[in-house]
Amino acid sequence: MINLARRRLMAAGGVALVAGAVPVARDLIDRFTPLPEFRPMADPPGFRRMAAGSSSLAGAAFVGLDGPSDMDAELPITHVRGAICPALYGDANDDPDTVPIASFSDFYCPYCRVQTKEIASLADWLDDDVRVVWHELPLLGDTSRLAAKAALAAKRQGAYVRFQEHLISSPFRATDGYLEALSESVGLDHRQLVADMNSADVLEEIRTSAALAQIFGFVGTPALVIGKTVIQGQIDTNVLEKIVALERAEGWTSVC
Repeated sequence: MINLARRRLMAAGGVALVAGAVPVARDLIDRFTPLPEFRPMADPPGFRRMAAGSSSLAGAAFVGLDGPSDMDAELPITHVRGAICPALYGDANDDPDTVPIASFSDFYCPYCRVQTKEIASLADWLDDDVRVVWHELPLLGDTSRLAAKAALAAKRQGAYVRFQEHLISSPFRATDGYLEALSESVGLDHRQLVADMNSADVLEEIRTSAALAQIFGFVGTPALVIGKTVIQGQIDTNVLEKIVALERAEGWTSVC
């Protein structure tokens, strides 16, 4: 009986030790996990590239473009080069104390689904310390383009985040019927959504993101630009937090 009690006490102590060790282990991982090596980029000047993890790759020269006339049109690369920070970060470019994150993703890239959730959680946690700008880069076919245009149309009714959350969590591919049901479920005007999906503004937004992707040499999704750090592929949340802290410490506005 005494031996049984002793074993139970030792087991309880072991559980307590393990529970206490978890945050310690995480702290050690955070402290001693080095950042990957940065390589300066000649173009665009001032930015640096970091190797990362998995991507969904696609060889499309043009993304988000539907008809032959659109395919014949050149992406606005020269215009975007002339105002690269506003194109990347929008008005997040205006506050040097906030680290901007430009996220390029495709709704049907499995790595994007994971990373989008992690970035959204990080933005909620860090509050005013970071600002995320979402770029649609629909490389994976017609349903990707349809979902991208719907999300950007929803943004024009103030519902981008709600649309994004549904689309990255749903096992279903975007169809006209699915998007109609989704727009009604989040309280949007579906007729206006369709009109905006087919508007020149939405097409131009996708083409601007595609131009940025070409300028930074992205070959798939996900991809990120955090301050002045360019990343192709999925990255660990630990690394993401460290890059944000580094950009804040070093100052990212030298590229803007």
